[in-house]
Amino acid sequence: MTTNQQLAQSYCLTNARIVTPETVLQGSVRIEGDRIAAVGPDVDPTRGDDIVDADGQYLLPGLIDLHGDDIEGQLQPRNGARMDTAMALGAADRSNVAAGITTKYHAIAFENDPEEGRTTELAAELTEAIEAADSWMADHRIHVRCEVTQEEAVTAAIRDIQRDAVDLVSVMSHIPGKGQFEDIAAFKKYYETSDRHTVAEAERFIEERTSISMVEIRDRIDRVVKAARDAGVVTASHDDEDPQEVERLSERGVDIAEYPITLETAKRANELGMTTVMGAPNLVRGESQWGNLTSIDAADAGVLDVLCVDYHPPSLLAAPFVDTGEPLPKRVARVTKNPADAVGLQDRGRIAEGARADLVVVDTEETPTVSRAFVAGRGVYKAEGS
Repeated sequence: MTTNQQLAQSYCLTNARIVTPETVLQGSVRIEGDRIAAVGPDVDPTRGDDIVDADGQYLLPGLIDLHGDDIEGQLQPRNGARMDTAMALGAADRSNVAAGITTKYHAIAFENDPEEGRTTELAAELTEAIEAADSWMADHRIHVRCEVTQEEAVTAAIRDIQRDAVDLVSVMSHIPGKGQFEDIAAFKKYYETSDRHTVAEAERFIEERTSISMVEIRDRIDRVVKAARDAGVVTASHDDEDPQEVERLSERGVDIAEYPITLETAKRANELGMTTVMGAPNLVRGESQWGNLTSIDAADAGVLDVLCVDYHPPSLLAAPFVDTGEPLPKRVARVTKNPADAVGLQDRGRIAEGARADLVVVDTEETPTVSRAFVAGRGVYKAEGS
């Protein structure tokens, strides 16, 4: 951060194509303190301690990611190559801001699979590190992603929920023959081709995870969801495979359906008032990695509410500029306003007077890239050079 950025009390972002919740307009946005003070074509472009010429580029609300596990790649870029936690989190902070993400929900795996770099001990360490950090550029939050096939994961997740360390909770059950791995052969192939697992480990996973009854799985889900609801934390399900499943989860108070497997499931979630979340890489790539519902098909059916990073932050920035035949404000809302609304963040995700000044200037000349980023009125990122 430069000295001028530290001292500036106000900014005026001029000559921008401003994407509001309703339209795209040419004009300026003035920031005073941590808030947006004025928006529109009539805003005085000379009023501000720091004048930023957007040069006709798009001005978007800062992106909000509800589910990104990209921190895992920073922690363990290669099998067995574990990096320092503070270094990994710092790298994740910068890579996300460079992708326009100003509010980040780290999807931390509460799961024991050491070969994949996932343990409940590491989950606790990451949670505590995110809680303690106070010098990052973005607003970092904790999404507990609880693997309910493991009782120890359920216990650890509930512990952190009850100590008010959690901002979002999702329940998942990666069982061969169900959900993401509906085909047991696909489950085996995934693990057998991984450089972190042996064939014997794949067989052991199948035996362990298929030995748990659905009664027990549902009891664990209910315990996690109840703890979250008692703490006032928004809850999500993961890889729902049929309409009856989302009906049961909705009855229990689950708010969000992440990665529904089929279009029928996504439609039922929509009918029940749940927020449907899909992966931005799915949209950008044009296909599901597992052959499940695609983001574009969900959008075409009118049941796609939110896009998330999943595993690739740049895809979240690219996603609104994928032509789905919809207006740009609607596409931008899926990575800004809609995720903010889904988790009750009413102060951000939109360019409007009084909103929190989380803003990104985006150059779409070749591929969408961030030129400038502001978080709560602070200029935190500037890309220089041509």
